[in-house]
Amino acid sequence: MAEPSTRTLAGIALILLLIGVWAAFVASLARVVGGWPILVQAPFYLVMGIVWIIPLKPLLRWIQTGSVRDGSRGQD
Repeated sequence: MAEPSTRTLAGIALILLLIGVWAAFVASLARVVGGWPILVQAPFYLVMGIVWIIPLKPLLRWIQTGSVRDGSRGQD
């Protein structure tokens, strides 16, 4: 079994950092959001629980290929 590359380990660390920072950000909004009606809080937390995934696609592409951009664009 091959050892993971430095890029893979750095990518995993960045993913964990992203999750931690995002969780801290959302938790910091708890005082404000806590005063909202529950039917407004639920969709807010649902959206916030999904939005953090958006930066993962380029990060995972970078881990796999070393490039953030999709190499298939502009090629026929």
